Amino acid sequence: MKNSLVITNLYVETKDGKKILSGVSLTVKKGEIHAIMGPNGGGKSTLAQALMGHPGYLITNGKIELNGTNITPLTPDKKAKLGLFLGFQYPVEVTGVNFGSFLRMAINENKKSGEKKLSPIAFRNELSESAKELKFRDDITKRSLNEGFSGGEKKKAEILQMVLLHPEFAILDEPDSGLDVDALRYIANTIQNINYKFGLLLITHYQRLLHYIKPDFVHILVKGKIVKSGSAKLAEEVEKSGYEKYASNL
Repeated sequence: MKNSLVITNLYVETKDGKKILSGVSLTVKKGEIHAIMGPNGGGKSTLAQALMGHPGYLITNGKIELNGTNITPLTPDKKAKLGLFLGFQYPVEVTGVNFGSFLRMAINENKKSGEKKLSPIAFRNELSESAKELKFRDDITKRSLNEGFSGGEKKKAEILQMVLLHPEFAILDEPDSGLDVDALRYIANTIQNINYKFGLLLITHYQRLLHYIKPDFVHILVKGKIVKSGSAKLAEEVEKSGYEKYASNL
């Protein structure tokens, strides 16, 4: 299906055979925001990692299609070139890798054949504008990737990468964890102001983020299964009653 990220009957387990996801199916179309909510250990982060191709997880059944192409067996770099992006829950620090150089290289590597690569000057201009929106300090591009960044800066760095890479579909794994209200607002505003149509899969525990970014659909993931889907009102219901009633039915 064109203009869609389609997950069909996905079963995932760890390398040591622990089963985590059991038949997850979901379709995200361009222009839609889908929120995945659920308790700890329900499989939310595993879903994100498996979609991007983390080698620590095995897809034992089902498939992932991006714009009609089966990307299930592809490596993360090939998935990224086809337009998939993952924002990590816990971004790692990479000593010695300059953040600005990393971003420009990532952008240029993702360019399609025949597309002009960004020069250092053109890149700096584009980066400066996006960094201002996220209220980054002026020296952000001179530092090593995520090294010495606060929790909020690391999450904002993930969003900055997403904005500059222009993915067709983005998965954000708990972008709200560890953020204060101001950082959360900056991130939400940046996502909402992206000026092209893309599909977004937001993974979160709480409805707090969804006060700023209203999803088109909400899905409850418990014990590796999507047990309920609905509109943004479902997130409000969860905020009041929690996840216990969904877990007790499995």
